[in-house]
Amino acid sequence: MRSPQSLRNGGTSSPHARMPTPHHHHHFHSTVSVQKLKRFNSLILVFRLSTFCFSLASAVFMITNSRGSGSDSPRWYDFDAFRYVFAANAIVAVYSLFEMIASVWEISREVTLFPEILQVWFDFGHDQAFAYLLLSADSAGTALAITLRGTDTCRVTTAFCVQSTISIALGFAGFLFLGLSTLLSGFRVVCFVINGSRFHF
Repeated sequence: MRSPQSLRNGGTSSPHARMPTPHHHHHFHSTVSVQKLKRFNSLILVFRLSTFCFSLASAVFMITNSRGSGSDSPRWYDFDAFRYVFAANAIVAVYSLFEMIASVWEISREVTLFPEILQVWFDFGHDQAFAYLLLSADSAGTALAITLRGTDTCRVTTAFCVQSTISIALGFAGFLFLGLSTLLSGFRVVCFVINGSRFHF
């Protein structure tokens, strides 16, 4: 081992003296994990935002889909399937808005809005439930839209059927992004079950 004098004269310390301490090594991995967690949560936020935009647009297109003022003019609320489409997309839009707030909270504060075990199961359970709800509603709306094509409703008021179809298509787009969110929230559940944390590298 070299003396302090030799170090001051340009000598090098022993290899053991240059080895990083376990504390610094642990801190490096913690920093990398936090950065990856932020990127992961940012991706979830993008999916939440996309779901919100498409579901909200679907609900708006459906609720404004009325033609004429006569009693025989078609209105979206005259059809059970279209009411279902509107309700499902409106519910998913509200849920996605809440999840966006929760994601921003987690990214900015590095903690979940609810206790971690509750948050991961809440996200995964509601993602699945609302994804099935959205798929069911849009499937019912599609079946009705196809049926209406061969009736006087679509022959007389083509715009009504076109707007209904657009609303349903937007709902399916919302379902796609909600499905992607479900995959990521499911991954967080698996990580929590295996590692005791919502995310681990």
